Amino acid sequence: MKLTNKVILVTGGTGSFGQKFTEIVLKEYNPKTIRIFSRGEVLQQEMCQKFNDDERLRFLIGDVRDKARIYRAINGVDIVVHGAALKQVPTAEYNPIEALRTNIDGAVNIIDAAIDCGVKRIIAISTDK
Repeated sequence: MKLTNKVILVTGGTGSFGQKFTEIVLKEYNPKTIRIFSRGEVLQQEMCQKFNDDERLRFLIGDVRDKARIYRAINGVDIVVHGAALKQVPTAEYNPIEALRTNIDGAVNIIDAAIDCGVKRIIAISTDK
């Protein structure tokens, strides 16, 4: 997959996968922009510092359950890497509605926005947690 000069959106971008993906892409390719989309402003600030304020990174606060915010984040994107999810089984068992809203409705929001905005590729990740 060609990542050079592409605009990439990484949902759940401050998580372990998102940070490693970003590190590799910045190091081995030359993306135009990587948009890091997540709910945590502290984690975004830490990640910004970790990557030395790399000008190719943009940090967007948002939640995949918020369809309007997803549309704003995805507009102009070439590739979406969807990693946002509630992954911890005990958390999902104790908060089943929130898990469904995040993991299912959030994924649907990403797909709908990507189709409507002409995104060429969506990559969804999954973990074994």
